[in-house]
Amino acid sequence: MPVHDASSHRFVADRSVSIARGIPLSEETGIGPLTLGGFLRDVTSRHGGREALVHRLDDGSRERWSYCDLWDRSCEVARSLIASGLGKGERVGVLMTNRAEFLSAVFGTALAGGVATPLSTFSTPAELEYLIAHSAVSCLLFERGVLKKDFLEILGDLDPQIGTGVPGGYGSSRFPFLRELVVLGGERRGAVRSWREFLQLGQAIGEDRLEARSRSVVPADPGALFFSSGSTARPKGILSAHQGVSLQMWRMGRQQGLGDGVRSWTANGFFWSGNFSMIIGGTLSMGGSLILQRTFHPVEALDLFQSERVTFPFAWPHQWEQLTAAPNWQSVDLSSATFVDMACPLASHPTVTTSWIEPRHCYGNTETFTLSAAFKAMTTADTAGESHGIPLPGNLIKIVDPLMGHAVALGQNGEIAVKGPTLMLGYLGTPLFETLDEEGYFRTGDGGRLDEEGRLHWQGRLNDIIKTGGANVSPLEIDEAIRALPGIKMSQTVGVPHETLGEIVVACVVFHAGAEAGEDVLREKLRTVLASYKVPRRIIGLDEAQMGLTGSAKIKTSELRALAANWLANEPG
Repeated sequence: MPVHDASSHRFVADRSVSIARGIPLSEETGIGPLTLGGFLRDVTSRHGGREALVHRLDDGSRERWSYCDLWDRSCEVARSLIASGLGKGERVGVLMTNRAEFLSAVFGTALAGGVATPLSTFSTPAELEYLIAHSAVSCLLFERGVLKKDFLEILGDLDPQIGTGVPGGYGSSRFPFLRELVVLGGERRGAVRSWREFLQLGQAIGEDRLEARSRSVVPADPGALFFSSGSTARPKGILSAHQGVSLQMWRMGRQQGLGDGVRSWTANGFFWSGNFSMIIGGTLSMGGSLILQRTFHPVEALDLFQSERVTFPFAWPHQWEQLTAAPNWQSVDLSSATFVDMACPLASHPTVTTSWIEPRHCYGNTETFTLSAAFKAMTTADTAGESHGIPLPGNLIKIVDPLMGHAVALGQNGEIAVKGPTLMLGYLGTPLFETLDEEGYFRTGDGGRLDEEGRLHWQGRLNDIIKTGGANVSPLEIDEAIRALPGIKMSQTVGVPHETLGEIVVACVVFHAGAEAGEDVLREKLRTVLASYKVPRRIIGLDEAQMGLTGSAKIKTSELRALAANWLANEPG
């Protein structure tokens, strides 16, 4: 029988094995309709006249949409998609930066019964070709120019028929499901319609037909297709139901402790699930306003913070560094910034006064549409310890033996497995049963453990086994030993190619301030707890930015491995 632990508002299934359970989903408060269209309809009914977004245009002017504007523009897109022949469940690619039309395209797709498919604007031509083909989008809504990229030219190079066809008449073996292309910020060319022409298509679609479409969508229907930013050679297409996406969007504002009318800024792409749920969901669910910046420019960002009275700026470590180094850093007024973690570089600005603690103790995957375990904002280290949170409502987390698959004893290390209401419908091209165990859990490939408080401790990837001199070495075991040493803040061990050994073990570490120790000293200490072949041949001291954290606060070992190899290759002597 599960035991209710009232002090932390969760269930621990059995104190003898590593299984933890969140409160029942039925007990979670603050959740609205569980479709993307229903989400937008609900927040519009609550906050219709409020400002939903501010979009800085290329000429420096700013476009402002209310919630009612966002609803109307989304309905425009939906009617045009219906007019172009979009069927229920068909996928619509959205290749755009963070701008107003990104939101109307995603919500419009949902209202029309389609599956929104955000695509990364960082994609190379080869990557974009793969994403379009693998996602099987039938319609592609894309922004023409992003920094130095011209996606209209890129698409024409990928398939000349795009440049020579007629709008609405595209059909090619290169992209066999694609039939409609629409460019934002450009004119008609070949098979590509302009954004203005596309919106004109929908004028013939009546309100009753659109309403019938949107009302036919149910929470269990596919709602969004996001691509992982993991370390695999090809990004995985991860299909999520409306329920999973919407549930996380309703949660995020409360999870982050954001206030009514929060004004959020980020330049990080909404084509990543974490930014989508945290910023779009967290802001709109609280009746707030999105301050949109298409691409990151630190001076411009600081000007937006001041003029738009941003209360919740969200950036990655390398962006914080650029903001504090910007020429207008000292002169800008950032006194509106309320939701700034006390440890964030922005908190050092003389105009910022903050006591907010970000919800840094959390764990998630794109496969669970971001968080599956977390502590809310304002949770202190006394409560969270060094953990990554407790299961969110409706979720079950167990730690299993990576080889045998059975739950390990409480406190033991193993592989994190998750199931719950936000779990994906599946990977594109892979039957769901191949990705779930016999009890319906998703095996994440991440190592971790549960403690006696039911808190999850994420420890890194399990499947990055290092093969050195004929032996298999688990980086998880090595990193656990390194992190136990005094002065170590972060550690990630990787295998670097070697002519005779196949790979050598290299540990990349971040030291706490003032605690940096010599490489030989650390290796000597590790010899007391690790077999000789497991002791890293080299230990490299890095800073947090160099560790290459992803948007989900995980380290991308493929990039770190390349960094370590390059560092060793260029080491003097």
